Amino acid sequence: MGIMNIPHVGTVSGSTLGTSFVRDRYADSIIQVDESGESLRRYRDVLEEISLKCDARSFRIPLDDMEGWVLDPESGFLRHERGFFFSVEGLRISIPGAPVPEWGQPIINQAEVGLLGILVKEFSGVMHCLMQAKYEPGNVNGTQLSPTVQATRSNFTRAHGGKTVPYLEYFDGRPGTNVVLDVDQSEQGAWFYQKTNRNVVVETKDEVELLQGFLWIPLAVVYRLLAFDDLVNMPTRSVLACLLFIGEGFGEAASVGSDDFRGALLRSSNPRRTRERTSDIVDWISERRAGLTATLERVRLDELDGWSYENGTVSHKSGGFFSVVGVDVEAGEREVSRWSQPMIEPRGTGIVAFLTSRIDGVLHVLIHARVEPGLMGFVELAPTVQCTPENYEHLPPSAWPPFLEEVREADDAQVRFSSVLSEEGGRFRHARSRYLIVETEPSTGVGHRDYRWVTLAHLADLLRRSNYVNVQARSLVACLYSLADPLKV
Repeated sequence: MGIMNIPHVGTVSGSTLGTSFVRDRYADSIIQVDESGESLRRYRDVLEEISLKCDARSFRIPLDDMEGWVLDPESGFLRHERGFFFSVEGLRISIPGAPVPEWGQPIINQAEVGLLGILVKEFSGVMHCLMQAKYEPGNVNGTQLSPTVQATRSNFTRAHGGKTVPYLEYFDGRPGTNVVLDVDQSEQGAWFYQKTNRNVVVETKDEVELLQGFLWIPLAVVYRLLAFDDLVNMPTRSVLACLLFIGEGFGEAASVGSDDFRGALLRSSNPRRTRERTSDIVDWISERRAGLTATLERVRLDELDGWSYENGTVSHKSGGFFSVVGVDVEAGEREVSRWSQPMIEPRGTGIVAFLTSRIDGVLHVLIHARVEPGLMGFVELAPTVQCTPENYEHLPPSAWPPFLEEVREADDAQVRFSSVLSEEGGRFRHARSRYLIVETEPSTGVGHRDYRWVTLAHLADLLRRSNYVNVQARSLVACLYSLADPLKV
């Protein structure tokens, strides 16, 4: 398949379209929007109507009852009998000096690069995205707003024997298209083992046949729909974050409107308003990675201390963290109408938050150089807070993640964004987190060697590169961009 041969024009090596292309046309599309709050709710209602008509459902079943999946007696991994798709394995981790220096856990190993692609087109001077109302078995509400193409290599090579992936041809170097963005990024490093996806945006001028379940939505509206719970899925958020709204032109829009927070946010995208170079932050991340001594060992699921394979699930004996469960899926509109698979089912709702502060009139974000065992480089930039509070409630506050208490106790005036968003619904069952953007004082974080204040210009620059900003932080970058538009939902 030629799909893997699209040039990576959005990477650190440079882009044939360049930052100015995105700044001048795409940034304008989210700064100036004609949609009203009522229009946004109409888009939400259309998606909910599609969801109600969706003839799809999933049922939790014992792992032993999954059709086509076996617990391999030799490796001890849970895998598909044909060797495709992914496996669930045991991983034993040792990180001397970490708060928890040793532990074991199940993890998903999907040794293929997925494609997350959004097709865009200009209508009447406004950039629109071709979005899909897509059913995923792990979504708490079934259907959510997804990229034009959201597929693993097994999907687009039809390893499942099902239908072809719609619109895939637009991401295969089709004449008349321009590649705006193409960069590899990681997935959840706590639950995936070294999994990456290509995040791609392709622009077309062609007439595009609109298939059932797809709709054109203005770019600004896609961002603003993040304000609604469980509506915009994780792959969409990842791609939206990687669009490079960076440059003086975007920052100059800070004079528009009277919202000081919005002005500081827009100025944060101007590289001339940063206090340090992106290379300094890259050096900081490299130091964190170089100073880390970590050992990973893939082991049998039945060799994981503290975990048990009983009653058709793999669960932690404490009842916390997450379980590996089986699901049976019926989805008439998908490439395959029925299948079984294992999924990770977490306990509780997570909290994912950026603490932000206006420093010299420029919005800064407190990011965390976070260690996650499934990341290729072990360390990526993460939100200020990224955790499931239920896993810490039996511990004293001194053992909680840094800044969790500050986020939880923030008053309404400090909270600039709050929405419950679902994690990836193809592998995680009912995994949800409350995503928050909270204002605080610039003195916060002083003395924490693994935390640092950065601007949106820094983050945008780092998002040109692979594996520097984790998927939760990317979601929050998209949420920040949604606040660049003065519209109130």
